[in-house]
Amino acid sequence: MPHFLTDEELDTLAKPQTKAPEQMRCDVLVIGAGPTGLACAIEAQKIGLKVIILDKGCLVNSLFHYPANMVFFTTPELLEIGDIPFTTAQQKPTREEALEYYRKVAEHYHLDLRQYEWVKTVLGEDGDFTITATDRAGRPHDYHAKKVVVSTGYYDLANRLHIPGEDLPKVSHYYGEPHPYYDTDVLVIGGKNSAAIAALDLWRHGGRVTLVHRGPQLHHHVKYWIKPDLENRIKNGEIDAHFDSWVQEIGIDHVIVVTPSGPVRLKNDFVLALVGYHPDYDFLRSMGIELSEQQCRPVCDPVSLESNVRGIYVAGVIVAGSRTNEIFIENGRFHGKQITADLKIKLKP
Repeated sequence: MPHFLTDEELDTLAKPQTKAPEQMRCDVLVIGAGPTGLACAIEAQKIGLKVIILDKGCLVNSLFHYPANMVFFTTPELLEIGDIPFTTAQQKPTREEALEYYRKVAEHYHLDLRQYEWVKTVLGEDGDFTITATDRAGRPHDYHAKKVVVSTGYYDLANRLHIPGEDLPKVSHYYGEPHPYYDTDVLVIGGKNSAAIAALDLWRHGGRVTLVHRGPQLHHHVKYWIKPDLENRIKNGEIDAHFDSWVQEIGIDHVIVVTPSGPVRLKNDFVLALVGYHPDYDFLRSMGIELSEQQCRPVCDPVSLESNVRGIYVAGVIVAGSRTNEIFIENGRFHGKQITADLKIKLKP
């Protein structure tokens, strides 16, 4: 028999569910549950500090949104955190294997992870920070921490083209999987790894692919086993390519591409603008963190990674500012040890 809720039970459900005060306080609050954020939390927890991790998405949210069939360029041991071995079936791990690995790491260390809570403000001072986050229902949650570690990555904010039609539903700054693009005309904008991989994957699964890149050739960062593959597809006419070119306009069923020979109108169903991503500079500035003028690097101690705001540390790719190709999981995972060495001195756990 179904149970019908009483008026009292309905009133209880309607009230916001609040956490006990002790659940909202910690020694260190980590913003961002990517591999680097997890590594920072683990290292701080190891020395006896109480840590809470907040993320506006799910665990390792950026990795979750990588292409479904993605294989990492690196070997599994370079993705390891917390001294937990990462074993894989092949020499290089897949996205699915990485997601499972980081889930197991979080479980092993019993990390206090609060998913789907978006940090909006960080106020206060060293030793007494108030962090306000909102959940998926828009309800605010106030946390209190002695120290804050910001490891928010950059994958959530795509670089914009600033051209007419960029906001059409057929345009995406992310690539998931090839099936929806079967037997369609797809324009891929970009000349680095993401664009190269997407172009090849789309072509191999029945998409009619055109690549547009501002540079004279594919970027030198494209991996050595991908670059010749794509170059051969272009040479054979299997993938069209326009170099030294840029997209001027995106229409409902077409795009205008400016080439060295002049503008051309191409039939088009979908556009993948894979031109990179950038950290949330506004969020960093809102906390008082100073950024360098040209590369938007946070001002921080190179050893401890403490920013110009005492008590707030930066970790992961955001340390490099706009030079997002300088820091990856492979080197960002060590930021936790650097930060914790400083926390051990200042918090004396």
